Amino acid sequence: MRIIAGTAKGLRLAPVPGGTRPVSDRAREGLFSSLGDTVVGARVLDLYAGTGAMGIEALSRGAEQAVFVDSGPGAIRTIRLNLAHARMTGRGQVRHQEVRRALRSKLGPFDLALLDPPYALAEEELNRVVSMLDAGRIVRSGGRVVLTRSTKSYIPVIPVDWLVERRLTYGDTVALVLQIP
Repeated sequence: MRIIAGTAKGLRLAPVPGGTRPVSDRAREGLFSSLGDTVVGARVLDLYAGTGAMGIEALSRGAEQAVFVDSGPGAIRTIRLNLAHARMTGRGQVRHQEVRRALRSKLGPFDLALLDPPYALAEEELNRVVSMLDAGRIVRSGGRVVLTRSTKSYIPVIPVDWLVERRLTYGDTVALVLQIP
Protein backbone atom coordinates (compact mmCIF):
# COMPACT_ATOMS: atom_id res chain seq x y z
CA MET A 1 0.00 0.00 0.00
CA ARG A 2 1.13 3.51 -0.78
CA ILE A 3 -0.05 7.11 -0.71
CA ILE A 4 -1.34 8.01 -4.18
CA ALA A 5 -1.01 11.80 -4.46
CA GLY A 6 -0.02 14.99 -2.70
CA THR A 7 2.90 15.79 -0.43
CA ALA A 8 3.44 12.15 0.57
CA LYS A 9 2.91 10.73 -2.94
CA GLY A 10 4.52 7.33 -3.39
CA LEU A 11 5.11 6.76 0.34
CA ARG A 12 4.95 3.04 1.15
CA LEU A 13 2.87 2.35 4.23
CA ALA A 14 3.70 -0.10 7.01
CA PRO A 15 2.45 -3.68 6.62
CA VAL A 16 -1.26 -4.16 7.18
CA PRO A 17 -1.99 -5.51 10.67
CA GLY A 18 -3.78 -8.85 10.94
CA GLY A 19 -7.55 -8.63 10.73
CA THR A 20 -7.47 -5.38 8.75
CA ARG A 21 -8.84 -5.05 5.23
CA PRO A 22 -7.56 -1.79 3.73
CA VAL A 23 -9.16 0.08 0.84
CA SER A 24 -7.09 -0.65 -2.27
CA ASP A 25 -4.79 1.95 -3.80
CA ARG A 26 -7.00 2.00 -6.90
CA ALA A 27 -10.18 2.63 -4.92
CA ARG A 28 -8.52 5.37 -2.81
CA GLU A 29 -7.18 7.03 -5.94
CA GLY A 30 -10.62 7.12 -7.58
CA LEU A 31 -12.38 8.21 -4.43
CA PHE A 32 -10.03 11.09 -3.65
CA SER A 33 -9.95 12.18 -7.29
CA SER A 34 -13.75 12.44 -7.15
CA LEU A 35 -13.57 14.45 -3.90
CA GLY A 36 -11.11 16.87 -5.54
CA ASP A 37 -10.51 20.17 -3.77
CA THR A 38 -13.11 19.49 -1.06
CA VAL A 39 -10.29 17.80 0.86
CA VAL A 40 -8.04 20.91 0.91
CA GLY A 41 -8.15 22.56 4.34
CA ALA A 42 -10.63 19.98 5.64
CA ARG A 43 -10.86 18.54 9.12
CA VAL A 44 -11.13 14.76 8.58
CA LEU A 45 -12.47 11.94 10.75
CA ASP A 46 -11.19 8.46 9.80
CA LEU A 47 -13.38 5.84 11.51
CA TYR A 48 -12.33 2.16 11.53
CA ALA A 49 -8.99 3.63 10.42
CA GLY A 50 -7.01 0.36 10.10
CA THR A 51 -3.68 1.46 8.61
CA GLY A 52 -4.68 5.13 8.49
CA ALA A 53 -4.27 5.11 4.69
CA MET A 54 -7.53 6.97 4.03
CA GLY A 55 -6.85 9.76 6.52
CA ILE A 56 -3.18 10.04 5.54
CA GLU A 57 -4.21 10.25 1.87
CA ALA A 58 -6.49 13.16 2.85
CA LEU A 59 -3.65 14.87 4.76
CA SER A 60 -1.31 14.35 1.81
CA ARG A 61 -3.87 16.01 -0.47
CA GLY A 62 -4.16 19.11 1.72
CA ALA A 63 -6.48 18.29 4.62
CA GLU A 64 -5.59 20.39 7.63
CA GLN A 65 -6.07 17.80 10.34
CA ALA A 66 -7.25 14.19 10.79
CA VAL A 67 -8.54 12.19 13.73
CA PHE A 68 -8.03 8.43 13.40
CA VAL A 69 -10.25 6.05 15.40
CA ASP A 70 -9.75 2.30 15.69
CA SER A 71 -10.20 -0.27 18.45
CA GLY A 72 -7.39 -2.62 17.40
CA PRO A 73 -4.02 -2.23 19.13
CA GLY A 74 -2.18 -3.39 15.98
CA ALA A 75 -4.06 -0.83 13.90
CA ILE A 76 -3.20 1.95 16.37
CA ARG A 77 0.51 1.08 16.22
CA THR A 78 0.38 0.99 12.41
CA ILE A 79 -1.42 4.34 12.14
CA ARG A 80 1.13 6.01 14.43
CA LEU A 81 4.00 4.49 12.46
CA ASN A 82 2.50 5.59 9.14
CA LEU A 83 1.89 9.15 10.40
CA ALA A 84 5.48 9.38 11.61
CA HIS A 85 6.84 7.94 8.36
CA ALA A 86 4.77 10.49 6.39
CA ARG A 87 5.97 13.29 8.73
CA MET A 88 2.37 14.12 9.61
CA THR A 89 2.29 13.26 13.31
CA GLY A 90 1.44 16.85 14.26
CA ARG A 91 -1.59 16.87 11.98
CA GLY A 92 -3.04 13.55 13.12
CA GLN A 93 -4.68 12.56 16.38
CA VAL A 94 -4.95 8.81 17.03
CA ARG A 95 -7.70 7.50 19.31
CA HIS A 96 -7.68 3.89 20.51
CA GLN A 97 -11.45 3.53 21.02
CA GLU A 98 -14.52 1.77 19.80
CA VAL A 99 -16.15 3.95 17.14
CA ARG A 100 -19.44 4.55 18.97
CA ARG A 101 -17.60 5.53 22.15
CA ALA A 102 -15.47 7.99 20.18
CA LEU A 103 -18.59 9.49 18.57
CA ARG A 104 -20.20 9.92 22.00
CA SER A 105 -17.15 11.93 23.14
CA LYS A 106 -18.32 14.97 21.16
CA LEU A 107 -15.81 14.79 18.32
CA GLY A 108 -16.12 17.36 15.63
CA PRO A 109 -17.25 19.15 13.77
CA PHE A 110 -15.56 17.68 10.70
CA ASP A 111 -15.72 18.52 7.02
CA LEU A 112 -15.19 14.92 5.92
CA ALA A 113 -15.83 11.60 7.68
CA LEU A 114 -14.33 8.43 6.20
CA LEU A 115 -15.97 5.16 7.26
CA ASP A 116 -14.39 1.90 6.23
CA PRO A 117 -15.99 -0.57 8.66
CA PRO A 118 -15.29 -4.29 8.56
CA TYR A 119 -17.50 -5.89 5.95
CA ALA A 120 -18.73 -8.36 8.57
CA LEU A 121 -19.82 -5.60 10.99
CA ALA A 122 -23.35 -6.30 12.22
CA GLU A 123 -26.09 -4.39 10.38
CA GLU A 124 -27.46 -2.95 13.64
CA GLU A 125 -24.03 -1.64 14.65
CA LEU A 126 -23.43 0.06 11.32
CA ASN A 127 -26.91 1.63 11.41
CA ARG A 128 -26.19 2.95 14.94
CA VAL A 129 -22.91 4.54 13.81
CA VAL A 130 -24.56 6.25 10.82
CA SER A 131 -27.40 7.41 13.09
CA MET A 132 -24.88 8.87 15.56
CA LEU A 133 -23.16 10.76 12.75
CA ASP A 134 -26.52 12.20 11.74
CA ALA A 135 -27.81 13.07 15.20
CA GLY A 136 -24.52 14.29 16.65
CA ARG A 137 -23.75 16.91 14.01
CA ILE A 138 -20.27 15.43 13.88
CA VAL A 139 -20.02 16.42 10.21
CA ARG A 140 -20.66 20.08 9.35
CA SER A 141 -23.55 21.11 7.16
CA GLY A 142 -22.31 20.82 3.59
CA GLY A 143 -19.66 18.30 4.66
CA ARG A 144 -19.31 14.78 3.37
CA VAL A 145 -19.41 11.23 4.67
CA VAL A 146 -17.67 8.55 2.62
CA LEU A 147 -18.76 4.98 3.33
CA THR A 148 -16.91 2.03 1.81
CA ARG A 149 -18.49 -1.41 1.67
CA SER A 150 -18.17 -4.62 -0.27
CA THR A 151 -20.49 -4.96 -3.24
CA LYS A 152 -21.83 -8.05 -1.41
CA SER A 153 -22.24 -6.55 2.07
CA TYR A 154 -24.94 -4.61 3.82
CA ILE A 155 -25.40 -0.91 3.00
CA PRO A 156 -26.84 0.89 6.04
CA VAL A 157 -29.94 3.01 6.12
CA ILE A 158 -28.88 6.46 4.90
CA PRO A 159 -30.67 9.39 6.62
CA VAL A 160 -33.39 10.72 4.34
CA ASP A 161 -31.98 14.25 4.13
CA TRP A 162 -28.43 13.17 3.19
CA LEU A 163 -27.67 13.58 -0.50
CA VAL A 164 -26.04 10.64 -2.28
CA GLU A 165 -23.54 12.53 -4.46
CA ARG A 166 -21.79 9.54 -5.94
CA ARG A 167 -21.70 5.78 -5.88
CA LEU A 168 -18.27 4.59 -7.01
CA THR A 169 -17.38 0.94 -7.63
CA TYR A 170 -13.82 -0.41 -7.74
CA GLY A 171 -13.66 -4.19 -8.04
CA ASP A 172 -15.59 -5.51 -5.03
CA THR A 173 -15.52 -2.14 -3.20
CA VAL A 174 -18.37 0.38 -3.29
CA ALA A 175 -17.77 3.91 -2.04
CA LEU A 176 -20.76 6.12 -1.31
CA VAL A 177 -20.08 9.84 -1.15
CA LEU A 178 -22.84 11.45 0.91
CA GLN A 179 -23.38 15.16 1.52
CA ILE A 180 -24.79 16.40 4.82
CA PRO A 181 -27.51 19.10 4.55
